Amino acid sequence: MEAEQIEIAAFLKQYAPFDELPEEEVDEVAKQVEISYFRADTQIHEYGQPIQDLCIVRSGVVEIYRRKGELFNRLSEGGTFGQWGLMMNRRVRFPAKAIEDSLVYFIPDTVFDDLSERFEAFSDFMEVEDGTRLRQAVENHRDSNDLTTSKVTNLILRDPVTVDCESSVRHAAQVMTDEGVSSLLVMTLEADDEGLEQERIAGIITDRDLRSRVVAPGLEYDTPITEILTPQIITLDHNAYVFEAMLTMLRNNLHHLPIMKNQKPVGVVALSDIVRYESQSSLVIVSSIFRQQTIDDLAALSKDVPACFSRMVSEDANSHMIGSAMAVIGRSFKQRLLELAEEEFGSPPVAYCFLALGSMARDEQLIVTDQDNALILDDKYDPAEHEEYFVSLAKFVSDGLARCGYSYCTGNIMATNPEWRKTRAEWEETFADWIDQPNPQSLLNSNIFFDLDGVYGATNWAETLKAFISRRARRNNRFLACMARNALNRTPPLGFFKSFVMEQDGRHKNSMNLKRRGTAPLADLIRVHALAVGSRSQNSFERLDDIIEAGILPKGRGEDIRDAMEFISMVRIRHQAIDVEQEIEPDNNIEPENLSEFERRNLKDAFQIMSNAQKFLKYRYQQNRSN
Repeated sequence: MEAEQIEIAAFLKQYAPFDELPEEEVDEVAKQVEISYFRADTQIHEYGQPIQDLCIVRSGVVEIYRRKGELFNRLSEGGTFGQWGLMMNRRVRFPAKAIEDSLVYFIPDTVFDDLSERFEAFSDFMEVEDGTRLRQAVENHRDSNDLTTSKVTNLILRDPVTVDCESSVRHAAQVMTDEGVSSLLVMTLEADDEGLEQERIAGIITDRDLRSRVVAPGLEYDTPITEILTPQIITLDHNAYVFEAMLTMLRNNLHHLPIMKNQKPVGVVALSDIVRYESQSSLVIVSSIFRQQTIDDLAALSKDVPACFSRMVSEDANSHMIGSAMAVIGRSFKQRLLELAEEEFGSPPVAYCFLALGSMARDEQLIVTDQDNALILDDKYDPAEHEEYFVSLAKFVSDGLARCGYSYCTGNIMATNPEWRKTRAEWEETFADWIDQPNPQSLLNSNIFFDLDGVYGATNWAETLKAFISRRARRNNRFLACMARNALNRTPPLGFFKSFVMEQDGRHKNSMNLKRRGTAPLADLIRVHALAVGSRSQNSFERLDDIIEAGILPKGRGEDIRDAMEFISMVRIRHQAIDVEQEIEPDNNIEPENLSEFERRNLKDAFQIMSNAQKFLKYRYQQNRSN
């Protein structure tokens, strides 16, 4: 090879899709490349003209346009264009223009056709545009994970074993022994709307119930089973996925979960069934949390959480699964600490609800997190009589969480702050004021407190508060406009020519913070749309489902945002897992040199989608500012 061809080959090998081809193939391509120079403002391709080459930007900047003249893309060094014309009818589909003095490599169509035929990686790259390329990357990851593709019915090995509600404890124990099961569904007859009797589940009894509710207290064996069963049981539909069953059992600390079809049980999934499945570690940790008797015990157990996180990543769990599992673990630590606090200080003088806020409430918590929490107190609360108890309880929980790896909130958004211990009426008044009279501080508070979840105590109060927020915010256009403007404060780290923009100072200089400049602003803009459509969902992906269903986004835009959120989250998650495995303190900052070319390419696509979504947010809500 001549010196110039060696230089061309070395350049091509740096960029997709040539970086995935055998070295000798790239060397052959380099021998057939022609080079052209275009001065600034020179047209390279006109719409509809014949095209015989794939084009690679060697230096300079090239703009790609849609048919009607709208800017489609800006390409800098290594950018590829012309492929769509080659694949369609050998006519230019996207006009191209040099906006700086530019050198362009031209690869003949015969070479393009040959590489597309022989190398799947090459053809895959060429067959998708920016948005669909990201979609393909996300779907490939999702398709590799059994938890999101396997239905919960795959775990059911037999029909449910049942007894009627007239049975005795002895009979139930005998049936469980004969059938070799650890649980029984207790059935009863009940009239439906037409007066016909239908069987329904009255409750469930487990081997644990026999030990703790019969043998331990010394009940007679002919005791009716209705006296020891667990009524109002949680069930799951047969169409649910294994992932959903896992989360339901995690969230509710269940060992047995009946699976229903057409309101009839078709089986019972036991904890052991899911333990045999892929994500057993998070289940084991949650189960262990509730067995710990001291804060020291909990702190020791918390050291297993990073390994659980890394294991879920290695098993190809998606960001929703990982975020949900980490959030459930965090909630469980809070719940157990509150149980221990009540053992320490006695029963609460008035009812309360302990709130989780932010990423934990959204089921989007990762390994790097602090604690955001608050307290809703009964309207009977009297500071003179009751404050000391709740000050002690809040401090006990907050200190315990810090011992378990959930650092104190630097913004003091914790129940230890008297500002965030309010009665039900005071919370409604506070949220009403934030919505009706928005200012910079109230908007900041709204971004945190509008993602709330009750984790202990009178948790239904949290649901009532969420409904109040939804009703109040949805009809206040001025507030939505302010929230939208606030959501635009953090932009994606993407420069004008689709290059990454780095942090310029501090400990993380020359890196990108994928939370502050990626997932957080996406969650912010999703929250605004969710408030506008009255969604009561908390998780960003579930909010997107409500937003898409409401039809307020241009066609396909919601799916694009979902893909962007998933990909940015997974890059962030994977790099945190690498830090955990290398025993480095994980964070949200990533240096571009630590990104693969695949990650670089798709992150740019995701950031571009985010940028477009922010532009639409500004457009949609700016007209409401004065309302």
